[in-house]
Amino acid sequence: MFGATGYIGGRLVPELLKAGHTVRVLARTPGKLADAPWHDEVEVVKGDVTSADDVARALEGQEVLYYLVHSLTRADFDTVDRKAAELVVRAADEQGLARIVYLGGIVPEGQDLSRHLASRAEVGRILLAGRVPALVLQAAVILGSGSASFEMLRYLTERLPAMVTPRWVRNRIQPIAVRDVLYYLTRGAEVAPEVRGAFDIGGPDVLSYLEMMRRYARVAALPRRIIVPVPVLTPWLSAQWVNLVTPVPRAIAVPLMESLINDVVCRDHAIAEHIPDPDDGLVGYDHAVELALAKIRDLDVPTRWSDADAGTAPSDPLPTDPEWSGGSLYRDERSLATPADPQTVWAVVEAIGGENGWYSFPLAWSVRGWMDRVVGGAGLRRGRRDPHRLREGEALDWWRVEHLERPHLLRLRAEMRVPGRAWLELRVEPDGTGAVYHQRALFEPRGLAGHLYWKAIAPFHAVIFGGMARNITGAAEATITP
Repeated sequence: MFGATGYIGGRLVPELLKAGHTVRVLARTPGKLADAPWHDEVEVVKGDVTSADDVARALEGQEVLYYLVHSLTRADFDTVDRKAAELVVRAADEQGLARIVYLGGIVPEGQDLSRHLASRAEVGRILLAGRVPALVLQAAVILGSGSASFEMLRYLTERLPAMVTPRWVRNRIQPIAVRDVLYYLTRGAEVAPEVRGAFDIGGPDVLSYLEMMRRYARVAALPRRIIVPVPVLTPWLSAQWVNLVTPVPRAIAVPLMESLINDVVCRDHAIAEHIPDPDDGLVGYDHAVELALAKIRDLDVPTRWSDADAGTAPSDPLPTDPEWSGGSLYRDERSLATPADPQTVWAVVEAIGGENGWYSFPLAWSVRGWMDRVVGGAGLRRGRRDPHRLREGEALDWWRVEHLERPHLLRLRAEMRVPGRAWLELRVEPDGTGAVYHQRALFEPRGLAGHLYWKAIAPFHAVIFGGMARNITGAAEATITP
């Protein structure tokens, strides 16, 4: 499988294992899968989908390829995805694969496509043109806890009792529950060898986005939402609003919004000729929302849209690497001894961020988060997947968990908009009956703006970083029984 670290891929792997398949996954950063509950049941190959050697190594001896890759957060995503698909098609043929299964988007007929939909359609055509039989499944809005589409719908509806919307909120959409997407994907490996082609998949309901918001409010027991469509809001302008109100950043909100200017409804149900409907039927819209909200309430969200890494490429040098050399590197380092035991201090460290906060000058963090959202960054709205436990590679507010060595080291890489690259490293070491908490902030400036940025915020470090160190150890000490 290519794309196991993504939203759908991370949920598909356990379904394939449950169906009795042997699974191999390709991952640029295998560490991101270390905490996946199925990690020890699969073979993980380190590599990149744009490397011919890596792809060939991953496909050697395999029968079916699940291709769930999309470079949406890159400015040149369509070029990258085209080249990767062409490379994969050649490699699949050379390795003698029996099947490729791909998840794309519904392609409206006779309508101008957004750049996002056009790229998805192009990848599908490339895969279908190869000699290996390809099954291209095409879905519209996917309803599931943690999906970008669902999070956008959820936050818009919950936070805005009244809203002015683009007129295309009246366009028709055929959403599908994530559990049904996984059902079709899993069964896709079992279709007859001669089957190839693109098939639309969707749930039983066809709704407008306006109806989806109003029905979400009803399911979530919210007051009726006042929604006024107007003709002047472009997808780009709408995405700026989504960027501020929801956790979905502008880079993802823009293509999602652009896709909604089209009717995205299944042209037929031909997929049923090869994959019959689930025994209990396809999940309806209201029930899909209920299932997603229950997962969120129970803190049972195995993957999120933000799991996809939009930050620095793994090949970039890190200041913590021994071979790093050259350039400027600013540091703020602090250490505090505490009578609290290491496990207690670590519990506070691993629970940092999200609703738990950052233990330092909340107003400053909030203002900085809003500033980042205004310029299209991640801000603080991404929160955290679980209130107590982190996974390597997942998003944590405006940070990405770059490295995790439980219960000693947590390294975060900033994904906020700054003129340079930034890291925050938190370490816990035993010290007699207590522990020592080490904290290190690193900043590699980019040009003059980067140096000026660090100089401008340096006077606040004693309050921000010093307060963080004191409050983290203080929170651990507060649990000590006298």
